[in-house]
Amino acid sequence: MEVESSSSSSTESRGQTEDTLMWSRSRSQSPLQPGRRNKRRICLWATFLVMIILGLLFLILGLTVFKVKHPVMIVNSVAVRDLDFSLDIARVRVVFNVTLDVHISIKNPNMVGFKYTNSTAFLRYRGNDVGQVPINAGRIGARHSRSFNITLSLMGDRLLANSTFYSDVISGTVTFQNYIRVAGKVRILFFSIHVVSYTTCDLDIHPAYRNLSDPKCHYKTKL
Repeated sequence: MEVESSSSSSTESRGQTEDTLMWSRSRSQSPLQPGRRNKRRICLWATFLVMIILGLLFLILGLTVFKVKHPVMIVNSVAVRDLDFSLDIARVRVVFNVTLDVHISIKNPNMVGFKYTNSTAFLRYRGNDVGQVPINAGRIGARHSRSFNITLSLMGDRLLANSTFYSDVISGTVTFQNYIRVAGKVRILFFSIHVVSYTTCDLDIHPAYRNLSDPKCHYKTKL
């Protein structure tokens, strides 16, 4: 009887020991304590709120201070530098060569610099290019302007095949167009935004008086 009692008590002791080990293991493998879970949750929410605040800040700056504005191109003056003109009525022939001095300025109203690519100024007669001059690429600083002096020369041989040129010269007024296109980009924060500025001026040249009327210019921009 004593042997059986001893055996029973040892079995109960081993059972209690195994229960204690299982409880300690389950406790060590349990999820994070409530305090740690709260700290992690607070960190995640704080990070999320900071990202929202930064996003709203960038959006406000992009719509106000750093809002992209198109460059403003203005033709300040157009003058006749040289004009060679003669009319042979018997042969129905015209000798006409003209050189124009065009002064333009481009203003960058943005808070950042404006980089423009190689461009070209054209002299046109009834939609056909009869003269051109390149404008080299460059950069205009924030809220700065840059002036350009352009010399446009008429390539007279391009008018020989135009039957209406002779009648325009006889009428006393020859109308040309000065067309300039300047394209570039403005970099706002992490984005590059392309902008284009156009200018077209109607030039009424009077060969007999070797002068021109005040140009009528039209401006257009595109983002």
